[in-house]
Amino acid sequence: MGLIAYRCRLLMLQVGLVLVATLLDVPSPLLAQTQDSQSAAERLDEAIAEDSITDREPLDPDVPLTEFPDFGVEWPELDSSTSDEGNQQRPDTKTREALEMDRRFAEEEIAEIEDDSIRQEAEAELEDGLAANFRPTDAMAERDYAIAFTGLPEGLDDSFDIRFRILSALKEYQNEEANFAQIKRRAETDRELVERLLRIDGYYDAIVGSRFAEQADGDIIVTIAVTAGLQYRLDDISIAGVEQAEGDDPVNFREAFGLQSGDVVNSDAIVEATTSLASNMTENGYAFAETGEPELTIDHAEQQGDLDIIVTPGGKYVFGSVMMQSTELFGPEHVELIARFEEGDLYRQSDVEDLRRALIATGLVSTVTLEPVASDDEAGVVNLAANVTPAPLRTISGAIGYGTGEGLRSEVSWEHRNLFPPEGLIRLTGVLATQEQSGSITYRRNNFRRRDNVLNGQVALSNIDNSAFEARTFSVSANIERQSNLIFQKKWNWSAGIELLASQERDIDGENQTTSRDTFFIGALPVNLAYDGSDNLLDPTTGFRLSARVSPEASLQSGSFFYARSQFDASAYYPVSEKIVLAGRTRFGSIVGAGSNRIAPSRRLYAGGGGSVRGFGFQRIGPRDVNNDPAGGRSLVEFSLEARVRLDFFGGNLGVVPFVDAGNVYSDSLPDFSGLRFGTGLGLRYYSDFGPIRVDVGTPINPQQGDSRIAVYVSLGQAF
Repeated sequence: MGLIAYRCRLLMLQVGLVLVATLLDVPSPLLAQTQDSQSAAERLDEAIAEDSITDREPLDPDVPLTEFPDFGVEWPELDSSTSDEGNQQRPDTKTREALEMDRRFAEEEIAEIEDDSIRQEAEAELEDGLAANFRPTDAMAERDYAIAFTGLPEGLDDSFDIRFRILSALKEYQNEEANFAQIKRRAETDRELVERLLRIDGYYDAIVGSRFAEQADGDIIVTIAVTAGLQYRLDDISIAGVEQAEGDDPVNFREAFGLQSGDVVNSDAIVEATTSLASNMTENGYAFAETGEPELTIDHAEQQGDLDIIVTPGGKYVFGSVMMQSTELFGPEHVELIARFEEGDLYRQSDVEDLRRALIATGLVSTVTLEPVASDDEAGVVNLAANVTPAPLRTISGAIGYGTGEGLRSEVSWEHRNLFPPEGLIRLTGVLATQEQSGSITYRRNNFRRRDNVLNGQVALSNIDNSAFEARTFSVSANIERQSNLIFQKKWNWSAGIELLASQERDIDGENQTTSRDTFFIGALPVNLAYDGSDNLLDPTTGFRLSARVSPEASLQSGSFFYARSQFDASAYYPVSEKIVLAGRTRFGSIVGAGSNRIAPSRRLYAGGGGSVRGFGFQRIGPRDVNNDPAGGRSLVEFSLEARVRLDFFGGNLGVVPFVDAGNVYSDSLPDFSGLRFGTGLGLRYYSDFGPIRVDVGTPINPQQGDSRIAVYVSLGQAF
């Protein structure tokens, strides 16, 4: 009787599902099973024949079937009207209620099936039937749709959403109208995608279905329904081969791996743990350590997984020497100078990667390979084989800009980055501008005597003629510096050097207000110190910067005298949101030790312009002479505040920057903060791969006599 009862139970389930499919007007896989009813009956007769109970009465095929029980479901009344195009009829409200009752009945029957595979197939069949039942008024009409989730387990991190947005077919084409057949195909693709994504988080028994609903406006709601089930847990974790490491390293490596029995089977966590294990081995001297791919064995019955990883640590090594086949650019001694490790230091892969980046930063090489090679002479020593591919060493570049008060400025330069190996650069630069004509020869040696030290030397000849002063200057300068570059942004930067110049300059005599030309011979010892706590060299979004410059100077003009020029700058950046950054800047400058009339006009302090107080012309703020031209001063203050707002245009590469600036220049050596000049305006930014391109348009709020009402500035990089 037990076998007969089981068969009857399956029969009732089939009838219930067939009834639902019939009401939904879709084909049912279970209907196909009835075509094989004869073979199923034959199998049942064989099972009955084998039953030990022989005294039961035989079944009479001619006896009428017992009346089918009433499940309390009324037969749906379908709307008799059809569309002109022959679309299928849509069930009215009563039909939908009946369908929901049938669905609940089928779900109850399915829930009692003990075999997991049979139960899942029945659940999938039920969902397919309900999905296929949805028929918009015009199934081939182009429609918009929205996506919703139900039943997603709590605790899923952002990676689920990110991956779904990237891989989803529904998301990819959501802004394009589609007919119902297209939407359904996309939903089926996403159903499989969600199952895969849930397996990443350990939900190996998740059941995912899709439902569709038509809104009053004709749009479609696509609901991805999830029954997650339980998360699988790790059972046995095997890291074979780790015992070959030396000393306490096996214990440390297991701790670095991190995962333990009982943790969730999470694919991301497994990859992260495997990477951490490999990194810890290569960071602790195991130069040739190998880590196999993790193998995960899932036990669905126990809802657990076993993890197996095979590692081969190899020997433990210290650094030896650097070997190079080609010394065209530089030799192994220079590479060892750049490296942050010395012979005898424990081998660390991070030190090797740091050296690779530093070699790229020289600008002399296009590709670098650094391979550890075990020494034949010393046990436990690994040499580093460095192979570099030279990059083009000569560059011709140009730049052009514009600023109100400055006019047009163009610059062209030629350089050879290794004319004097190693890393000895020569650059020739020429400037042709509305108010400036100049030429210079620059020598620069990177990694001078130690890594990141730069030796600079320059000879320059210039002619500057602007509203503030006119100067014909010959200068010679040299310094040593430690500065940031585009690959390594350093926290601390500094420079110290010497500057000698001879300059013939036009000035206004302070006593009789007459124009005179004087020749100045000036020697200076400029020193700079800066701290950079921002997150980006060209486009900072958070953090702050501080810098100080002091330049003691001696002047030979109408006798010798000494004075000191100093300047302090500070800027801060605060992200209000992902697309808005508030930025502020302040500057204080002072000259002590001499009066303004004795200091060369080109060495005085000025304010106004694109890098100062926008809205005013270049150097136009401060004391004026009898010709209403800027006379410069001995102290200054500047303040700037702006909001950097990213827009969604051009892929998010466009931005606007409303700003307000203030500042003034004073004749005394200390500013009194009176008479501040204010400028405001709006900037446009295009965020290119090599930095933001800046266009600022400003206007003075309280201009001085002769100031233009509009000022425009174009340059590369943010204003500060």
